[in-house]
Amino acid sequence: MAYERNAMINLFWKIHPKLYQWSGGRIGKNVMGLPVLLLTTTGRKSGQARTKALTYFRRGEDYVVIASNLGADFHPAWWLNLQADPTATIQVGSQEVTVCAREAVGDERAEIWQIVVNTAPAYDEYRAQTARKIPVVVLAQA
Repeated sequence: MAYERNAMINLFWKIHPKLYQWSGGRIGKNVMGLPVLLLTTTGRKSGQARTKALTYFRRGEDYVVIASNLGADFHPAWWLNLQADPTATIQVGSQEVTVCAREAVGDERAEIWQIVVNTAPAYDEYRAQTARKIPVVVLAQA
């Protein structure tokens, strides 16, 4: 089931990272049946640390996040930040890891996307809601 942006969803995603950090990942470690990590990027305009909770998928040693933005016609700020500076940190549970982000393309993207929609069909609904190509982002340990 795909979610639509509304005040309650926005409030949840604002509070969620704080609870996750406070609890060392014990609170909020899963959303919609998917595991959650915290991604901290450097704001491309402000230079300040920006932290977002995101669902993720594993692909070998890498983490994969999807820049769906709930099917909005614009990219999420965290993806724009990673395009400006691909070095970031993630928190998975209580563990923090430095990562380097890159967009999956071609056959790799198609393979990952199929796994994503088979696991979480809401992402295919988000894809249908927007004309933009939703980035599939690979976070590799730096």
